[in-house]
Amino acid sequence: MKILSLAGLLAVFCITGLGVQATAAEFSSISLNDLKAAMADGKVTLLDCNGTQTFSKLHIPGAIDFEANKDRLAELLPAQKDALIVSYCGGGSCPKYKHGAEAAARLGYTKVKYFEPGIRGWSNAGENTESVVNSR
Repeated sequence: MKILSLAGLLAVFCITGLGVQATAAEFSSISLNDLKAAMADGKVTLLDCNGTQTFSKLHIPGAIDFEANKDRLAELLPAQKDALIVSYCGGGSCPKYKHGAEAAARLGYTKVKYFEPGIRGWSNAGENTESVVNSR
């Protein structure tokens, strides 16, 4: 029986495409100032991955509620696959942003980033937020 070395296994993963998903989960972050500039220029689509309940109470203006819209995300994101998509969640060690970022990447978007400070960092910086008001 032949035992593959670590390099051999890596080569097999790369050749078969099994290694692609491991690298697809890595997204670069965007700073508060760069995010604000992109928003001011109308050149970003935000994905709030905090969940619908949190989204209804507090989110970055213009963000899409990922949880409520994940099944129709392709309809809501820009047609241009090189458009900037920024995913965020609570901030800090919250990993929920990955759900939105990975969904956008699976749809073919090439400029997917995450806002590491999340909604807490946005709010703590004194930036404007929105909430969803239930009308009855």
